[in-house]
Amino acid sequence: MYHKTSTEHHIALSPETKAWGSVIWLHGLGADGHDFAPIVPELKLHNDLPLRFIFPHAPMQPVTINNGYVMRAWFDIQSMDIHQKIDEKGIHASIQIVNGLIQTEVDAGIPIEKIVLAGFSQGAVIALMAGLHYPKSLAGIMALSGFLPHAESLLTKANPANATTPIFIGHGREDFVVPFPLGERTADVLIKNHYNVTAKYYSIAHTVSLEEINDISRWLKDLYQKSNAY
Repeated sequence: MYHKTSTEHHIALSPETKAWGSVIWLHGLGADGHDFAPIVPELKLHNDLPLRFIFPHAPMQPVTINNGYVMRAWFDIQSMDIHQKIDEKGIHASIQIVNGLIQTEVDAGIPIEKIVLAGFSQGAVIALMAGLHYPKSLAGIMALSGFLPHAESLLTKANPANATTPIFIGHGREDFVVPFPLGERTADVLIKNHYNVTAKYYSIAHTVSLEEINDISRWLKDLYQKSNAY
């Protein structure tokens, strides 16, 4: 069982016992922090692995691709070719939000090395970029249906603190929102650069399946077991 708390900036699901780690999980474009909260019980972790899940709400901002409509977004999208014309200013601002969330968890007693950054779609972009740039070693990075913009050049600026951090890449082969080749290429570039990547591909569109949820659960359990969390 989890205890749910909400603020204007995020919701949190905390285990009944002391948390051994935290997962900061970012939603996709136009959603909010409530989007992935229902998945937590499906991970079936509460008995074996008590984690706190933090689901932040992205800022409200106009999104060019949606005719300037104001919605929750981690950064602006200016074109259907989502890997082009990257909103570097917006991405940087969202990375600072994530860094603040990490610090909040540390202040609450969770060691940095027990914190996972996760995200779906736009949130996956931020999770990858924030995690690879973070100056201290994290427990892991999880990117679902996302990609790493300009991966080759970005990795030259990545912080070596997370050069061996486990990374889970999940993507649907039938995804046309964030096209599957972008996710596959992200995994390939990370592997080529000797990152510790687990890549899983599914016969789904731009969504998360039960099979993927089960893979995430196994990956998290393995992650914390290897880090001697339990």
